[in-house]
Amino acid sequence: MTNLDILLLAISLAMDAFAVSVANGAVLKGSHLYHGLRFGTAFGIFQAFMPLLGYALGITLSGFIANIDHFIAFGLLTFIGINTIREARKGEEVGDTVTLGKLIIFAIATSIDALAVGVTFAFFNVNLAFACTVIGVVAFIFSFAGIILGKRLGSFAGKYSAYLGGTVLILLGIKILAEHWIIPMFM
Repeated sequence: MTNLDILLLAISLAMDAFAVSVANGAVLKGSHLYHGLRFGTAFGIFQAFMPLLGYALGITLSGFIANIDHFIAFGLLTFIGINTIREARKGEEVGDTVTLGKLIIFAIATSIDALAVGVTFAFFNVNLAFACTVIGVVAFIFSFAGIILGKRLGSFAGKYSAYLGGTVLILLGIKILAEHWIIPMFM
């Protein structure tokens, strides 16, 4: 994976966190700067940590599935992308306050995709520290911005950002499959 692929992946993974942040920003009372820092920190930490966990799982299985890694990456990214779009269609509403427990649940729920992506990292030449840092920083920025934008845009924008994120994940999966399976068939 190139640095551009990692950046696009990080942006795609951050779309769930962005959507949740926009929805919360639209209804939260009080300082949006405070809430933006809370959401950004929680989502950034979880988004950065989950690929490490996924990588550890993937590395233990790499000897068994090295010949089909591109299919696994395609399948996981497509599955995540479809689920992201499906979740956007639900349009769940949030309350006007977010407890620490609820924030952690949001952070875990939006970072499960990053866990699955971490599994795919085990099959590619990826600088894990760089990838996790980029994923965490992008998640922080998008979550922080989502809270701030939520106040101005309302919950309308959150749904469409998740559609975009899901689509990018699916396209990234197709790109990986094409690079490792379809293109070599014609060479």
